[in-house]
Amino acid sequence: MPRPLSELPKAHLHLHFTGSMRHSTLVELAREHGLHLPDALEEDWPPRLRATDERGWFRFQRLYDIARSVLQRESDVYRLLREAAEDEAAEGSRWLEIQIDPSGYASKFGGLTSAMELMLDATHKAADHAGIGIAVVVAANRTRHPLDAKTLARLATHYMDQGVVGFGLSNDERRGRARDFDGAFRLAKRAGLLAVPHGGELLGAASVAECVDVLDADRVGHGVRAAESPRLMERLAARGITCEVCPTSNVGLGVAERAEDVPLRRLFEAGVPIALGADDPLLFGARLLPQYELARHVYGFSDPELAELARQSVRASAAPDDVREKLLQEIDDWLAPSG
Repeated sequence: MPRPLSELPKAHLHLHFTGSMRHSTLVELAREHGLHLPDALEEDWPPRLRATDERGWFRFQRLYDIARSVLQRESDVYRLLREAAEDEAAEGSRWLEIQIDPSGYASKFGGLTSAMELMLDATHKAADHAGIGIAVVVAANRTRHPLDAKTLARLATHYMDQGVVGFGLSNDERRGRARDFDGAFRLAKRAGLLAVPHGGELLGAASVAECVDVLDADRVGHGVRAAESPRLMERLAARGITCEVCPTSNVGLGVAERAEDVPLRRLFEAGVPIALGADDPLLFGARLLPQYELARHVYGFSDPELAELARQSVRASAAPDDVREKLLQEIDDWLAPSG
């Protein structure tokens, strides 16, 4: 009988704050605040998305902005993170690194610093409530000016003692080269934060290489297009740079036509470390556990290989050494023969 994947201890390293919201919570908050949701976020959820062209990406971002608009009270932020932590725990996720961009909420919650502190406090309370570890990655937006990214990098370093562990870069790769943000990443790396930019999603292997060579990435968000370059995969494997692969998201945005086309197996067999992620469950309709189910049923991963995927997610995390050692032992226990 297959081992239950929900009992496999794992780390979740690619989850965005707004996109972690439960669909039921989105609908309920919209009604409480008198906001209209488009059919794609209500009756026809999850939305049918394809973001490989400008129009498709604009629609994706529009839906994302609508989802963000339902978070109007501080209690809404606490609820989102509490429920996200509950969902993580139920799926066997024992360590979560959630990506936030406080600038998207600054006008609503008293400024950039106030929004940041609200999110951090909600994160700490959610972690205690669900009994899991949660850390924060502050992510800059590629479509904004690099000076905004520097502001966020400085903010991130200021809160390192309150759970900020990384600095990221998200949104459409086609609208902001990684090299434009090297100043912000130098600030973050100098302070000791992990560099975790998105790359190799809507653009090819060169986008991943730029994240590695220019931003000194420790992990790459998505990174699946690295599979287009055997030489790049060799470099990622040799340097232990983890790709945060999000299969359901890749299909939802048209990066891959079908789940079968996501090169998870190719990356794994090339020795590239992998951390499976859900990206934005609110828009793609699947959280972390279904990504492991795809690995088992679509990509043919055996239980020892699934355990190795979980180990790689833990090793790539910023979890404290004692937490990491405990999780790795629990993964071994999951794999051990019963009795």
